[in-house]
Amino acid sequence: MGTSLPLPIIDLSSPEKISTAQLIRQACLEHGFFYVKNHGIEEELIKGVFKESKGFFDLPLVEKMALLRRDLLGYTPLYAEKLDPSVTSIGDSKESFYFGSFEGVLAQRYPNQWPSQDLLPSWRQTMECYYKNVLSVGRNLLGLIALALDLDEDFFEKVGALNDPAAVVRLLRYPGEVISSGVETYGASAHSDYGMVTLLLTDGVPGLQVCRDKSKQPHIWEDVPGIEGAFIVNIGDLMERWTNGMFRSTLHRVMPVGKERYSVVFFLDPNPDCNVKCLESCCSETCPPRFPPILAGDYIKERFRLTYVYVVWLRNRNVKEMVF
Repeated sequence: MGTSLPLPIIDLSSPEKISTAQLIRQACLEHGFFYVKNHGIEEELIKGVFKESKGFFDLPLVEKMALLRRDLLGYTPLYAEKLDPSVTSIGDSKESFYFGSFEGVLAQRYPNQWPSQDLLPSWRQTMECYYKNVLSVGRNLLGLIALALDLDEDFFEKVGALNDPAAVVRLLRYPGEVISSGVETYGASAHSDYGMVTLLLTDGVPGLQVCRDKSKQPHIWEDVPGIEGAFIVNIGDLMERWTNGMFRSTLHRVMPVGKERYSVVFFLDPNPDCNVKCLESCCSETCPPRFPPILAGDYIKERFRLTYVYVVWLRNRNVKEMVF
């Protein structure tokens, strides 16, 4: 692994909202990544999520494939995703499980798939509890980001971004094997996240790296170690578009380190019908909008289309024939 990047640590328990927002602003201008501590989610719940996640990934492949990703939600097997289409690998070395809201219009349109209660009796209850808690943290964080942009704290609610948001949790398992061959191997190949903001928890195993300047070649990668009990937070593409590139949606990846790695990611994305256009405070005659307005759902749908190149193919295969 390379040099560690010293990221700022944001304390969500601080009563000083304006000063906290200024710290977030500086982090978003310089890195697009920062840590968040004292977020209010109990340690026992976090431990429970990692325990239930491991229980799911330990199931036989046939049980997991019964929940194969449908309408963005469910299971994705090893190599089903390639976040960087330019790499020569067959796909990213990870398996994952997505679940989203369980109430509201989006929950009816995109229902969750759940493992059998006979197999994992505490799984659904644990995950629903975590979803409610992390969504609350995400809303709080977006209020501070709005303040960091000199906007009203409820700006993202006013524009409809948080009206039934497209918020999802993604459980991830990286096998971690380092293949000593000429084939490129990534746990997650280089990418930026698609939406507003991402909150990540890890099990402490390293592997996450960021590239602060994605326009510079060759890319310079720096390690982002986990801090126990803290979220690693990063800005997504739609927030970068809102801010005209001022807040960075930073390129990042996960490299195998020879050890199995688990993480839990929360993507807080806007309602699909939310129109994302450059904030007036982030453009001028000399700095016009860099990105045209776009519906959040259209942007994210296209990014997923480019990423999941193997899912339809996997659906048409016999599970017994699949070798990972």
